[in-house]
Amino acid sequence: MNIGHIASEALQLSSQDRAILAETIWESLEEPYLLSSDISDEEAIALAKQRDEDIENGHVEPLSHKELMNRLRNEG
Repeated sequence: MNIGHIASEALQLSSQDRAILAETIWESLEEPYLLSSDISDEEAIALAKQRDEDIENGHVEPLSHKELMNRLRNEG
């Protein structure tokens, strides 16, 4: 079973059941706000600024949230 299949099944639940499921998954994370990262805050800010500049200059084309989620689901 992959994440795309799980997400598809979860989206068939009622709103209340999806909320309960989301809360259950969120609470299963040890420290959701302290996820490990290989880069410092300063490096992350510099990267975000560079990516913003790349979009503004037309070097890359941004994805909509919907398109990103579809791509991620299809990778699983």
